[in-house]
Formats: sequence, structure tokens, C-alpha cells
Amino acid sequence: MSLSLLLLLAVGLGLAGWLAARAKAWSFQAREGAGRLRARPQYHAWFVALWVVLPVLAFIALWSAIAPELVTQSVLASPAGQALPDFDLQRNALLNEARAVASGNALAVFDEDAVPLVEPYREALSRYNLIGILATIIIGLLAGSQAFLRLKPDFGARTKVERAVLAILLVASLVAILTTLGIVASLVFETVRFFGMINPVDFLFGTEWGPDPIANPENPDPTRYGAIPLFWGTIYIGAIIAMIVAIPLGLMSAIYLTQYASPTWRSWLKPTLEILAGVPTVVYGYFAALTVAPFIRDVAQSVGIANASSESALAAGLVMGVMIIPFVSSMADDSIAAVPNAMRDGSLAMGATTSETIRRVLVPAALPGIVAGIMLAISRAIGETMIVVMAAGAAANLTANPLETMTTVTYQIVALLTGEGSFDHPATLAAFALGFVLFLVTLGLNFVALRVVKRFREAYE
Repeated sequence: MSLSLLLLLAVGLGLAGWLAARAKAWSFQAREGAGRLRARPQYHAWFVALWVVLPVLAFIALWSAIAPELVTQSVLASPAGQALPDFDLQRNALLNEARAVASGNALAVFDEDAVPLVEPYREALSRYNLIGILATIIIGLLAGSQAFLRLKPDFGARTKVERAVLAILLVASLVAILTTLGIVASLVFETVRFFGMINPVDFLFGTEWGPDPIANPENPDPTRYGAIPLFWGTIYIGAIIAMIVAIPLGLMSAIYLTQYASPTWRSWLKPTLEILAGVPTVVYGYFAALTVAPFIRDVAQSVGIANASSESALAAGLVMGVMIIPFVSSMADDSIAAVPNAMRDGSLAMGATTSETIRRVLVPAALPGIVAGIMLAISRAIGETMIVVMAAGAAANLTANPLETMTTVTYQIVALLTGEGSFDHPATLAAFALGFVLFLVTLGLNFVALRVVKRFREAYE
């Protein structure tokens, strides 16, 4: 079923309802006079349009979810479907090939056994596409007719429309909350399953990481699930090395742009700096792997460090720090620029130099925004994956040597979930436990940032 066709049909029905209701409202105004109407004609039009579009969109969402299953069941009920093998993997592969050809996404099937299924799929798709289109039209016409018949000169269309818009805005505002709750619920559920197989103490305080996805899931080795090396690698690369680069450079660039740069220089430098935020992380990863990491290795070998690797925590941390400079710089720039000019002018009038004014007046007053930018940058850094994959390596080493390979929580989550392991195996469920810990760390950073922001905001208000 073409989802775009149904959406276009919903828009067309809504537009037809809007035009019909607007014409009827204008006839009320011409007969009764503008002062006799409780709502203007456009509110009558929007009332009917909303009553048409919202039920139609709800049906389209429901139909998009159930139609593929109805098509599959129809194909399985055909003679060709009943002749399919009992093995689920083989049967699903044949169905997918036939579906791709019938829907036009593929030219031919790879397995000849899928050829008899193509025609039943075409017939089922055509039948249910027609059912979806007819049902969409019927629902739109019924809902539109009901709304159209309610239009009268004394009808409070404006109140109805505003309430509908308010409900839509409320649903939109709840999307982020419900999404967060869904993520947390899924993480908690899978984490509880994982901790039912692996002791949380072994996971949180173990120093050896090496899950075996092909080992017996009934008797896993708890000593191979120690996540301390992953936590240390995440903090070392994202919160130490990257921040040593990002915080000074970002803060100093913000100070220069707000206090020293001319308007011409600022108009060029600020957009150029913010371009860094739009560069894809895979590009940073290539830059780290092909340029920065070999350069660090060559420099280390030139000073006598023979075991320097081309994959290192230092290379990943340096490039990650460059990547998040715009997060620190933009927030610090906006915070310093928002400090009242009276504070700056008063400090200068008392005889303080520009640097003293910056250090003792502007930066402390802008500290809430600066801290918020730093916390945002840290959260962004510890969640980065591509740079770690391409520059830091996959070895879970518990070391403070920045020239050695190191891995992070995000890299291991990707590695565990992109394999072919079962979701009932502790090696796969470990990814959810790692994600839950990472979520708690990020949440803790946000609480710290809010606490710092609240404290210093009270001090300077």
C-alpha cells in the first residue's frame, strides 16, 4: 500500500472540506450579517478540515500497521503459500523476495521457489490497496459530512478549533516524554533480564571485558562481563581528553568573538566555527584514522616510544574535542553576550582592565550558560561512536596510556547489537545494560549542570 497516496488523499479531502465549509460560512455571513456570526468563516473551514483530516490520519496509521500482515496472511492462504516450507527462516526469505518483486522494489527473485508467490502477492497488494483507498474516502466523507451539518450561524467553530489545536500541541509536547519513557522502560526490562544472568557486581566492577556470543547462555562466564574498561575508556576519551581540547578552545574563542573581534571578523568567524557542528561524524572519523592517528604514532616513535599504535585514545579524543568545540563556544558566546552591559561598563569605569573584567565579571556572570554548554558537550562526546570505531580501536584496555588502543561503551553497544547473536543471550543483553548505565551517567551530568546553573544564577540575579 502506498502511504504517500493515502496521505495525499487525506490532504485532498481536508482541502475539499475546508473549501465547502468556508463557502457555507460565507453564505451565513451574507444572509445574517458579519455581526450575527459567532465565528469567522475561516474557523468554520478549519473545523471541518480538522474533522476530516484527523480521523483519516488515525485510520491511515492503523491501516499501515495491519495491512502488511493482512497481505501476508492472504498470500499464505493461497495454494502457493500453502506449499511453502515449514522452516520459518526459509519461508520468510521466499515471502520477502516475492513481496519485493510484486511491489516493484526488485526486478526478479533469486530463488525460483519464490516465483509462484509473486502473482498472489500482486493480487493481495492490489486488493488491500483498493480497500485502504475506499476506506479512507468513506471515513473522510462521513467525518466531513458530520462536521459540515453542524455548521450554523451561532456555532462556536473558533472554540472547537482552538481546543483541537490545543490537543494537538499537547500531544506534540508529550511525544518527547513518552519516547523517553519508552526508551527507559525497554532499557530497564532488558537490563533486568541481563542481571538475572550476570551478577551486577561482576558487571559493574569487573575488569575484564570479552563476552562470547556463542557460549552456552545457560552457564555464562561472569568474569568476561566486567565493564570497568569500557566505562574508563568512555570517560578517558570523551570526558577527559576531548574536554581538555574543547573547553579551553571553545571558551577562548567565545571570549574573543564577544569582547575583542570587530563586527566584520565576528560575522565571518562565528559561522565558520559553527560549520564544525554540521560536519558528519564519519568525516571526523576518517580524519582521525587517516591523518591524526598516524601523525601521533610517528611523533611518538620519533621520541623513542616504540610500541605506539596507529589506533589510540589520544587520536580519538583530540578529534572528538575539535568536533564539540562549537557546542562549548556557541553556548559560552550567547551567555557572555547576554550579560548586561552595565556590569561590563561599571567594571571598566572602576579602573579594571578588559581582561580583569572578563575574568572577574563577565565569565562568572555567564557561568550558568557556560556550564550548560560544557555538560552538553560532555554528553555529546561520551555518546560518540564513529570516531572511536575508526581511531581508538576495539580493545577494552584499562590503562592511562593515551597512546594505546581503547574502546567505549557506545562502540561495544554497536558491536553487540549488530551481530547475529540471539536476544536471549547475555552477550546481546549486555548492550542494553551498557546503554542503561550510559543513560544514568548522562542523566547525572544533567542534574549536576542544573544544580550549578541554579546556584550561580541565584548569585548573580
